[in-house]
Amino acid sequence: MPNLADCPAYFEHITDGHFSANAPARGPWSVDHCHAGPVAGLIARALERAVPEKALTRMTLDLVRPIPMAGFQISTKVDRDSRTLGQARVKLADTDGNICVTGSSMHLVRADFPSMPTAVVTPLKRADAVAGPTPLARGEHGEPSFSDFIEVAYPDVVPDKPANSTGPTKLWMKTPPLLADEMLSTAQRLCPLADCGNGISRNAGFYDITFMNTDLTIHFHRETNADWFLSDCISHWQISGIGMAQAVLSDDDGPVATALQTILLRPATPR
Repeated sequence: MPNLADCPAYFEHITDGHFSANAPARGPWSVDHCHAGPVAGLIARALERAVPEKALTRMTLDLVRPIPMAGFQISTKVDRDSRTLGQARVKLADTDGNICVTGSSMHLVRADFPSMPTAVVTPLKRADAVAGPTPLARGEHGEPSFSDFIEVAYPDVVPDKPANSTGPTKLWMKTPPLLADEMLSTAQRLCPLADCGNGISRNAGFYDITFMNTDLTIHFHRETNADWFLSDCISHWQISGIGMAQAVLSDDDGPVATALQTILLRPATPR
């Protein structure tokens, strides 16, 4: 397992709204492009700053172009900020002005109930998990990338669990910080794992079927100080070439968020 204390942050803050990426943010398929998970965390940061008095409860991102490691700019626009809710839009563009990500968000005002009835679940505990191999793709370009800078553990691991396991999966993950010397919100810490559901729960090998997600929607319903999160994820693949990945994201106390990804399924290029 990597020592995350020695890892660089995902990004460098160049100027207001402008960022460049470090090795932990690199995706597995191209040396020049980011994994969308850390980028989603940076977008969540921008949206939370756009509507600071309310909780970010839903973020939907359309991933329309690869996101360059070399640099990009994030901009937001608040459409509504009432007593109860806020709505905002976000764009991420490369240094040439090409739009790579568009998105929207919902923000709700917090209340303070003394108690609240809710569904009862028996949460899995991080302390009971066992370290194991990452099921995520290593960088085929040979450069350090996202999966080289995460810590992974399994709640009911078999000691010889193969790294190429497929199907529904539960795993714990801890990731590096978005930016050096900056405290992270729940949403910012969750996003890198939230974008991994399609890879964690894939139904075939990396070189049999490609399973690129074209979007990411996360519903956040509880704030937490945890830095390890459990993903309980499943992917549904269809003969139409369209699929969906769903992940329930939890800490030691139970569910925190749910992530959904629409998946484009295609035959992999023969190697």
